[in-house]
Amino acid sequence: MSTISPGEIARLQVCLRRLLGSQGLTVNPPPRPGLSVELAVNGEVIGTLHRDDDEGEVSYNLNIVLLEEDLPAKA
Repeated sequence: MSTISPGEIARLQVCLRRLLGSQGLTVNPPPRPGLSVELAVNGEVIGTLHRDDDEGEVSYNLNIVLLEEDLPAKA
């Protein structure tokens, strides 16, 4: 996995807002060097983004974390 540049962060935010239909979504640079780029909705971090460069083909992996405590009550 390689580092995501500030320009890529901006482009990813535009793309993810469009794909997921949420203007409250933000892609944030790592809080410290060496950490992951964070995906947040309305300020709450919900996952991380990672860049993969395989033989010149670039892709981005999104890992979203859902906590049991955030799910609706069981029926």
